[in-house]
Amino acid sequence: MKRRVTGRRMGMGCRSLIGYGLLLMTLILSACVSPAGTPQAATPTRPAVTPTRRPTPTPRIDPLVPTVIPATADARPGSTPTRLPTGTPLSWSLAPYPRFGVGVPLGKLSAEIAGWLGVGWYVTWSARTWDAPPGVEFWPMVRVSQTGFRPAAAELASLVAAHPGATWIAGNEPDVVEWQDDVPPRQYAEIYHDVYTLIKSADPTARVAIAAVSQPTELRLRYLDQVLEAYRSRYGEPMPVDVWTVHMYILNEQRDSWGTGIPPGFSEAVGELIEIDQHDDLAIFQRRLLRFRQWMAAAGYRERELAITEYGILMPPDYGFGPERVRRFMWATFDYFQTATDPQVGLPSDDNRLVQRWAWFSLYDPNYEGDLFDPTTGQLTPAGRDFAEYVRTQAK
Repeated sequence: MKRRVTGRRMGMGCRSLIGYGLLLMTLILSACVSPAGTPQAATPTRPAVTPTRRPTPTPRIDPLVPTVIPATADARPGSTPTRLPTGTPLSWSLAPYPRFGVGVPLGKLSAEIAGWLGVGWYVTWSARTWDAPPGVEFWPMVRVSQTGFRPAAAELASLVAAHPGATWIAGNEPDVVEWQDDVPPRQYAEIYHDVYTLIKSADPTARVAIAAVSQPTELRLRYLDQVLEAYRSRYGEPMPVDVWTVHMYILNEQRDSWGTGIPPGFSEAVGELIEIDQHDDLAIFQRRLLRFRQWMAAAGYRERELAITEYGILMPPDYGFGPERVRRFMWATFDYFQTATDPQVGLPSDDNRLVQRWAWFSLYDPNYEGDLFDPTTGQLTPAGRDFAEYVRTQAK
C-alpha cells in the first residue's frame, strides 16, 4: 500500500505582494518585524492547520490472518539453536514416527528437537537445506513462479543427483496470488512438466510431488482440474504425479479480504466464506480431506500417496485460540489421520487410509501461531509438548 503524502497548509503570516509600491512594502514589513528586528506578537488570525495523517499499519507478510503486527523487528533470533533444554521434564528420545512431520520455515531441525518431538520427516520451503537428523526424512521444495522455477536448472540437477531417492515438491501454493507462488493453472502445468522432466532425468529414483493448494475447497479443486486438463492438452498424456500434497487450513476465500483469496486466473469474487471461529472446525476439516481423496480417485490418482505438508493453527490466542484449544485440535486431527479410512477412495496399499503423512506448521515462525519450539528459551512450547506427548503415548 502506498502512503499518500500530504503537504502542510501555510499559515497567514507575512506574504510577498507583487505589484505594490515601495511604500506599501515598507508598511507590510514594519507590521511584521520590530525596529530591533525581533518578532512582534502575532495578530489574531486563522491558525495554520496540519492535517492529521492516519498512520499506515505494518501488515503481516501475507493477509492470511485478519490482523497486523507491530512495525518493530521481532526480537527472537532467526535460527534454531540445538542446545538441550534445561529444567524440562522431557527426558525421552523418541524414535522417528514416519507419519508425523513438521514444517521448518527458519533455522534447522536438530537431532535433539527431532528426538523430543518424535517426527519422522519434515519439509522446508527450499531445495538447499540438506541437514536432516539421522532417521528423519527431508522433503525439499522447488519454488515456482510465473517466470519459471528456482533453483535454476543446472543447480537443481546437481542437487537432485547428489540426493538420490528424495521426494521433491514442485511449488508452494500456486493457487495463492501475490504472496505465494501465484501461477495460473495452464502455466503451472507447463512449469511442472519442466521440473518433473529435469528431476527424473537427474535421478530416475526420485519422486516428484505436485504443489499443495492452500486448502482443498471446491474452488481450489477447480484450479487443479484446470491444471490436469492443461497438462493433458499440452503433452497428450495424464499429468505424472508420484505424490499428492495439500495444505489443510480453514481460511476465508474472498477477493481483497483475509484468507487465501481467489486463485489466479479465476474471475470469482467469493469462494467459501469462513468465520474466524471456524479455523479449527473439525467437521469442515474432515469433510474437506475426504472430498480431496474423492477428487483424487475420480481424477485417476487413488493409488498415490497423500501428504499434508502444511496445517495447524494460525490464529492468535486473543482470537480465542489458546493452548487448550490448540491441543484439542492437534490431538483430534492426529486421531483422525491415524484412523480415517475409506474402501472406495483410500490408498489400497495403506489399508485404505485417507492420508499417509502430515506436517504441523510449524517448528518456529514469528509471523504465525502454532510454534512447537521457542528458540529464545531453547524449550518446546506448550504446543510442542502436546505434540511430543501425543507421539509418545498414542502414535501408531
